[in-house]
Amino acid sequence: MLARVATVANQNDLAHYFEYSKSGLQVLEDGLKEVPFGEFMVERAAIDRFQLFRALQMQDKYPGVRLGECAAALGYLPIGEVERLYDQWRGVTTVEVA
Repeated sequence: MLARVATVANQNDLAHYFEYSKSGLQVLEDGLKEVPFGEFMVERAAIDRFQLFRALQMQDKYPGVRLGECAAALGYLPIGEVERLYDQWRGVTTVEVA
């Protein structure tokens, strides 16, 4: 039963990106989205979602301060780790579809 639920979820996910019409398959979205740096840090387990939220709140109070600097200022990770993660994030390979 679990496999059936996953299949339905996949079909719904696919329906979000594609639309079938009389003329064939039409792409609605390319599915490639830029991952924000905050989400990247969460995916890499450098910070958790609550810490990201707190860093975003701090950034909202101090608009000129970057998110990674906020996370470091709050003591969630050292600034060197933020710089290393930022370099990785900037180096993420993307595919451009013409």
